[in-house]
Amino acid sequence: MARKLIFSTLVVGCIVGGYLIYRSMQSSGARSVQVVRWFNNPEQHSDWEILQGERCGDAPFILPTDGIIGYVWDDSFRPGHRHQGLDIFGGKGLGVTPVIAAYDGYLTRKQDWTSAVIIRVPNDPLYPERQIWLYYAHMADAAGNSYIVDAFPRGTTEVKIPAGTLLGYQGNYSGDPVNPTGIHLHFSIVKDDGYGNFLNETDINNTYDPSPYLGMELNANNNPDEIPTCKE
Repeated sequence: MARKLIFSTLVVGCIVGGYLIYRSMQSSGARSVQVVRWFNNPEQHSDWEILQGERCGDAPFILPTDGIIGYVWDDSFRPGHRHQGLDIFGGKGLGVTPVIAAYDGYLTRKQDWTSAVIIRVPNDPLYPERQIWLYYAHMADAAGNSYIVDAFPRGTTEVKIPAGTLLGYQGNYSGDPVNPTGIHLHFSIVKDDGYGNFLNETDINNTYDPSPYLGMELNANNNPDEIPTCKE
């Protein structure tokens, strides 16, 4: 029993520990505790889980992967940092948890993108007069072995895909092989520059609050500490 407990703790530490260290988290600590609690005992907290392809109420987007939404838009991991999207943990190993398109659009994967793709949505379903971009990241292992499906190799440009298309699988790629993230999907909604290009996703001012698109409270200013779920 003691050995089983030690092994379980080590597994959880491998999955979550790297992520928490990588982010050097500060103010999202309350949510971090819940993330660790779920990894330790997912059966007890299965009500926190979301399912890929599920739609919350009449939200325009379907959910892009399985797991729990551990960190939300505008969470803060260190002084001066504001998180630009969602981090969704599948709770399984590398390259296991599928990632799908949340909405119809046109997929691009830049030549130098190891773990990411971006999907152009010409008409925002909430504000049809504007264009938005859906960004998916961390779909590779720490060494840079990609989990993006073969249909979207580096250099892919403007491939039309419907919602629900398989894009790849959750990974832990950070760009630094000795300092990977935990296994998860990073998903964000990026603004257009007005000329048909996406803005720099690393600046939260270039992204939108995903709450109305997914039908959950995903803004840390309104939800400072709870794991968001699809409540109907």
